[in-house]
Amino acid sequence: MPPAFAALTDALVYSIPIVIAVATLEGLVLTFVARRPYDWRSYAASLADFLTREFGVRRFLAFSLAVPAIGWAWQHRLTTVPLNGALAFALLFVGQEFCYYWFHRTSHRVRWFWATHAVHHSPNEFTLAAAYRFGLTGALSGTSLFYVPLIWLGFPPVAVFATLSLNLLYQFWLHTDWIPKLGWLEYVLNTPSHHRVHHASNPHYLDANYGGVLIVFDRLFGTLVVEQNDMPCRYGLVKPLLTNNPFEIAFHEWLAMARDVWQAKSWRHRLAFVFGPPGWRPDGDGLVARAVR
Repeated sequence: MPPAFAALTDALVYSIPIVIAVATLEGLVLTFVARRPYDWRSYAASLADFLTREFGVRRFLAFSLAVPAIGWAWQHRLTTVPLNGALAFALLFVGQEFCYYWFHRTSHRVRWFWATHAVHHSPNEFTLAAAYRFGLTGALSGTSLFYVPLIWLGFPPVAVFATLSLNLLYQFWLHTDWIPKLGWLEYVLNTPSHHRVHHASNPHYLDANYGGVLIVFDRLFGTLVVEQNDMPCRYGLVKPLLTNNPFEIAFHEWLAMARDVWQAKSWRHRLAFVFGPPGWRPDGDGLVARAVR
């Protein structure tokens, strides 16, 4: 592993207590200084999700559906990209951002991936603590498959996933409703304003702003929606999840999908319940994003 990525990996490990401390500080300031309502039970549920994932699932259930594909892609890579210059790092960053955009967009359009991603959208208020509520089933659902093309092109897997981790760390500060729009940066970067729209369940805001660090791919592929001053964001799922039980939060959509598959009348409907859009129903009355709009 290049020394730069070894140092980055170490830094990301040490970032865990920092992001927890900053999220806690935000809650304290909002509660005791700004005198705003703050859902500490939701905060605790997000923290439980984070700690269980980082120190339980990743250490004792390391299996990932994507591992065979990652190994095959690296073994049969087209070339080996030497990460020894600014151009190589820039290509890795943009390539990872492109793959992240399509992972994120697919996670909203395909229920199999939404079953995990719905956990991140389940908080009904938008705080820094919501940033690290990701669920426990990402590896089992195969989300890393979206980065296999980068590895096949010749970027080392460790470098790809370290860059992805840095992407997610950047997004931590985006989960706030108190940072205003940031002027010209809104045209290039993913900002708190853009990410508020992404987490909103208002019909006008659904399924938008999938970028990680950059917002340029949303502009390019037509998924950018700008926050409106006269349309406050309503956070949470279209059908709000009211529980703060970490295990209900982690598995509620998987259980709902399993129930739909079990009750389906045909194999075509079963496949649609798994790989169709979230909310799909055979009679067309489901709460898919297009129908909600």
